[in-house]
Amino acid sequence: MNAKELCKRVRELCEPFVEELGVTLWDVEFEKEGGQYMLTVTIDRDGHTDIDDCEKLSRSIDPLLDAKEFASLPPYTLCVSSAGIARRLKRPEHFAAFLGSEVEVRFYRPIAGSKMAVGVLRDYDEGRVTLEQDGTVTVFEPKDIAAVHLWPEI
Repeated sequence: MNAKELCKRVRELCEPFVEELGVTLWDVEFEKEGGQYMLTVTIDRDGHTDIDDCEKLSRSIDPLLDAKEFASLPPYTLCVSSAGIARRLKRPEHFAAFLGSEVEVRFYRPIAGSKMAVGVLRDYDEGRVTLEQDGTVTVFEPKDIAAVHLWPEI
């Protein structure tokens, strides 16, 4: 099972539990960090997600991940966490929910002398991110974008 298939399957396993908890499944990632694999399930809720929500979901899905279908995975750590205030936007529905919000776009290589841009998210279309910065509107192409995060209002 590759990482994409694993994430899809874990999403399916999580759905009934997140519905029961009244939270939203924000993201599922399986990545190698340092020398260790991490299976990270990120949840969200209107208002706020607390550690109890994370713990309940972790306890619910952990036994299911011991099933034979996951036996070929390398050793990993399960992490269930909140999306947080500087959450990463990855899916079209993430971008749709935060149109008009301030975001930070990080680039693979400098664009106009910088590896990041902060502005108001005006549009998202097939990976293209449109930002407004000081009245100027710029469209960034998917090939240039490393990550997009909400810019926390502190």
